[in-house]
Order: sequence, then C-alpha cells, then structure tokens
Amino acid sequence: MFEYGDIFITPNALESIPRSEIIRALGRHISGDWGDVCLEDWELNNEAVEMGYRILSQYTASNGTVFWIITEADRSTTTVLLPEDY
Repeated sequence: MFEYGDIFITPNALESIPRSEIIRALGRHISGDWGDVCLEDWELNNEAVEMGYRILSQYTASNGTVFWIITEADRSTTTVLLPEDY
C-alpha cells in the first residue's frame, strides 16, 4: 500500500513481543490495517498514505503487550516499538 523503507525493532519490543506477531503486525501495517487505533487516527493514517505523512499503527500481542509500528513521513524507515520506547 506504501513504501516502508528499512525496518527497525527496538530491543525492548524484540524482547517483549513474539517474533511471529511482529511479522504479522508488519503485514497488517503495510496493507493498511492500522490495528487498535481510534477511528480518527484510522482516518488520519489513510490520509497520511495519500499525503506522505507519518503513519502510526497500534497492536496488542497475545501476551497483552501493546506496541506501535511507525512509518516515517519520508518512508525511509518503519519502526516497531513499545509506547515507552518513544
């Protein structure tokens, strides 16, 4: 759906989220499934794809860990991180 650049995962996220769930969430993110964000943020992400703004998705791992995936506006990087890593 959009370019996502290089993928980075913070050490905290890598330690807290099962890898298979990271991969699944990345697939959801780049296909336009923004996860657990509110309707307003969902719409902002859809606009961001068209306008070239930053995209932020939120997911919850099976162990209850909430995590974000952020693709930068210039599409150079996508980062998987926990909210406290931000």
